[in-house]
Amino acid sequence: MKILRPALALCALLLPVTPAFAGDYDQYEELQALIGSLEKEGIYPPGELTAVFSTVSRQDKGLEAIARPAEKTREWKNYRPNFVSGDRIRKGVEFWSTYAQELDNASQQFGVPPEIIVAIIGVETKYGGNKGNLRVIDSLTSLAFDYPARGSFFRKELRTFLMLAKEQQLDLLQTYGSYAGAMGFPQFMPSSWRNLAIDYSGDGRTDLLNDPVDAIGSVANYFLANGWKTGEAVAVRAQISNDRYDEQLSTDLKTATTLGELATRGLVPREGSFAPETPVAAIRLQGENGAEFWIVFENFFAITRYNRSYNYAMAVFQLSEAIRSSRLSAGIETP
Repeated sequence: MKILRPALALCALLLPVTPAFAGDYDQYEELQALIGSLEKEGIYPPGELTAVFSTVSRQDKGLEAIARPAEKTREWKNYRPNFVSGDRIRKGVEFWSTYAQELDNASQQFGVPPEIIVAIIGVETKYGGNKGNLRVIDSLTSLAFDYPARGSFFRKELRTFLMLAKEQQLDLLQTYGSYAGAMGFPQFMPSSWRNLAIDYSGDGRTDLLNDPVDAIGSVANYFLANGWKTGEAVAVRAQISNDRYDEQLSTDLKTATTLGELATRGLVPREGSFAPETPVAAIRLQGENGAEFWIVFENFFAITRYNRSYNYAMAVFQLSEAIRSSRLSAGIETP
């Protein structure tokens, strides 16, 4: 038997004992329970997830970002320039031209205008140019176990991501996305990918990470599933007609009144013709010249299902209008 020298023996005694995990979440009971559940269901073999999570790191930037989202901390006048910009409009026109047939097909099939589909992808990732550079498993694990305010939601998303990775053959340690765990061209959360993403390119695989055609069909399907109404309006600028308009301003993410009732309280559409019984809400955004009043329809709130924010929905709407207008000005499309 080989005898250790005293110095080596002391070093051996001081070596740390390797725990079940070696990452930032090695002692988290909830993580161990999740792993046990997936192993019991036969989705992962014993030991595979333990090895994966041994490399997971807490994503502090994500925890800080989700506590102060731009949609809630910036006024509209400061939020809008980031998304309704010349660069995004130009690239949106290019994206539309590249995938014109696929966008037309999706619009016909799902009833969602092509400019809305293009604008969503433009706002989310600049048409695939910025899909996120954080590991999804780091982001979701951090939010699942270190963000109590929405821990339940993110634990479900983490579980769904682990299941999705098996189904789509994703590398758990090489799949990147946003600080919230959203992925691909359209920045779908794992549950949205698993439930609403579709193989629109017909290649036998639903690939939101690399296939813009799958993203186009999936965004259209998402909106159809979340209440998009074909042919109906999204938003129209309001005009003040009397001083009772404050009584009808909404902060909810749903229609709250009708156009007829809104008119009696002092807000009417600046343009367009709509039935008085049309369900609407009135919102106020702080623009460059003070308050902007908008009348928004059910399709506006379908956009908020993507991101629960007035600023976000208005950015998508205005970018979509700007892209279509640019195509018309260039003679690519007729009115």
